[in-house]
Amino acid sequence: MIDYFLCIVLFCVGLYAILIKRNLIKIIIGLTIMEYAVNLFLVLIGYKYNATFPIFSRQNVATQQPLNMVDPLPQAMVLTAIIIGLAVTVILVGIAIRLYEKYKTFDIAEIRKLKG
Repeated sequence: MIDYFLCIVLFCVGLYAILIKRNLIKIIIGLTIMEYAVNLFLVLIGYKYNATFPIFSRQNVATQQPLNMVDPLPQAMVLTAIIIGLAVTVILVGIAIRLYEKYKTFDIAEIRKLKG
């Protein structure tokens, strides 16, 4: 139960960075922290204590039971989310770099003031 609580705390740290910080890089880091918190939560949902990996082998067919295996669906979802999150992070960093080249600052309040 403490693991789920720590995921919520990690999510709140990321949310704090997004809502309070004015630096674009810190906001991107906060978004990444939130993404990792959600991924960790999904992995914890699929975890079973004393369970085996979900691959049948010919040597241990008699001892392997589907009920005693870890659910592979959350792990597959997390792998997909990691790839999507990496792509989103790259795009956000690219936008931040372009904004820095144009306005010479990462501060979003100053960027708003400089707007036309």
